[in-house]
Amino acid sequence: MAKASYLLSNAIRKAALNLQNNKPYEWGHMGNCNCGHLAQTLLNINKAEIHRYAMEKHGDWNEQLNDYCPTSGLLMDKLIWNLLQTGLAMEDIMDLEYLRNPKIVEKIDDSLKPLVSNKREHVIAYLNTWATIMEDELTENINLNFNKEKTLTVK
Repeated sequence: MAKASYLLSNAIRKAALNLQNNKPYEWGHMGNCNCGHLAQTLLNINKAEIHRYAMEKHGDWNEQLNDYCPTSGLLMDKLIWNLLQTGLAMEDIMDLEYLRNPKIVEKIDDSLKPLVSNKREHVIAYLNTWATIMEDELTENINLNFNKEKTLTVK
């Protein structure tokens, strides 16, 4: 799973909020699908640019990731490289497109299961749950201690 960071958890939440606020969504469009929305948020790029980059190669996000080559010079490979630099793993991106990371899915309310990859409310639930898991991981790693002078130290 992705390396937890506040940058990443905030971007995941923002992508969910964009979808909640009815930002256009189209699962079959590389720039407007599950991964496309997160890429827009993380990389400050618009859906048309993502789609244009994706058309240099063939296939959906999973196929593009399977064919990923960081030295190809293709814009989609540069976009993927930039996503990976934010702490995402290739599996995170693949799982997002199909809403299939078991650690995330198990925490989603049963009333939404089974998750459907192209259903807006399922994508929103997946993104919000993922962000919560990441935020929980970040807060678990913070140890607050008071020393004898009653000042707070963070370890």
